[in-house]
Amino acid sequence: MSTTFRSLANPNFRLWIIGNVMASSATWMQRVAQDWLVLTQLSHHSGTQVGIVTALQFLPFVLFTPWAGLLADRADRRRVVQACQVVTAVLALVLGVLVLTGVAQIWHVYVLAFIGGTASSIEAPARQAFVSELVPDELLPNAIGLNSTAFNIARIIGPGLAGVVIDWVGTGWVFVANGAILMVPVTMLAIIDATTLMPHERLARAKGQIVEGMRYVRARPDILMVMVVITVVSGLGLNFQLTSAMMATEVFGKAAGEYGALASIMAVGSVTGALLAARRQVPRLRTVVMAAGFFGLVQFALALSPTYWSFALISIPLGLCTLTLVTSANAFVQISTPEAFRGRVLALYTMVFLGTTPLGSPLVGWIGETFGARWSLLVGAISSMVVAVAAAVWAARRWNLRLRWDRRARRVVIDDASGLTRADHLRQELAQDAPFSLPSEQGTGGRGRASDPGRPWDEGGAPAPENPGDQSDAGAPEKPGDSRT
Repeated sequence: MSTTFRSLANPNFRLWIIGNVMASSATWMQRVAQDWLVLTQLSHHSGTQVGIVTALQFLPFVLFTPWAGLLADRADRRRVVQACQVVTAVLALVLGVLVLTGVAQIWHVYVLAFIGGTASSIEAPARQAFVSELVPDELLPNAIGLNSTAFNIARIIGPGLAGVVIDWVGTGWVFVANGAILMVPVTMLAIIDATTLMPHERLARAKGQIVEGMRYVRARPDILMVMVVITVVSGLGLNFQLTSAMMATEVFGKAAGEYGALASIMAVGSVTGALLAARRQVPRLRTVVMAAGFFGLVQFALALSPTYWSFALISIPLGLCTLTLVTSANAFVQISTPEAFRGRVLALYTMVFLGTTPLGSPLVGWIGETFGARWSLLVGAISSMVVAVAAAVWAARRWNLRLRWDRRARRVVIDDASGLTRADHLRQELAQDAPFSLPSEQGTGGRGRASDPGRPWDEGGAPAPENPGDQSDAGAPEKPGDSRT
């Protein structure tokens, strides 16, 4: 099997991907149908009402995600995902019945959107962490890339399918169909062979474990940098539904059909970016920072597009940059985090990735209304470039990096000017920032050694020393992929 699709050789992962495509398609169908219902049937084409529903869906990611991450470390992740999908299916069926019987009101959508958002916020950390149980660590970046590919294929299928169903039989039947479709991933999870999953030792109950997860992230400057970059780019740059709508209608004078086509065109680049990410064997911090910078550059060009078709074409590389950034960041955080902390760290990552949307979107919308639609894109572009440059400068100073010309390779390379090993860097970072030990192999089911947080800029996947206070050679870096005994 080719390098890009090597995780599909795993039977459990194949079942997971099938379920993921169906679940993601249902999610996109639900979003389109729900917005259409609110806009055309439950309000007088009120964008404010649609915004309220969107905010209620994303608010739980801010409120509940830290506790959801703790649950992902303590509980059976497969069962958590399964239960949340059952809840989501029931909510879709309830809304479908309300619409079909003609009794649906806007407050019904408010309540169901908030409950559905709560289920999604609980599911998200468990879903992301569960991927690490399906495949070994050396295949995790590939699995995350294929996961993103499945999601973006669903982004092409879901909205179009929802539109067809709405035209044929009405909005209510879309929700009913979603409830039925979500039974497919529930079934796929049920038939996954639990005996072949990677070991996951559940975290024992104790006080202060959420704070402990936050302290761990604070002690990891590499992970903290990723989260800062994602916070800025997600909050101000990843507002495509809003910015594309404003550009299509206000700048180019297009209708709903042309606006809808932009999402599918961008998805072409997104799928390409996800497949390229699936080919990378080791996630690198420099990939995250460079992707953020290129995202800003491409979005800057997008904001200056003179015509609709130039805007549409530039959306393709923007989708590629977006998925390169998001997939690399997710893979880096997962690979770099010990199993015992993975659920809580991914919860914080999810919170900054999704929780910034309801905060950044109103600001971006206000800028677009006040200064013009192009500025709604420019603010995200400029912010992304600034945070990328700031992250690169900070990393160079923190880890004493330098640029030099490699005569043998005939290219510019980044190396460490201090002469310290990566294990030395790691001991210094953890000793200065957080005087607690990483979990041992025994305490994490044999899978707890994280990627080196000392100097992860140019290399990734090397295990960190399990006790930062240990000055022996036990913390020396190993080859990528050797993190499991």
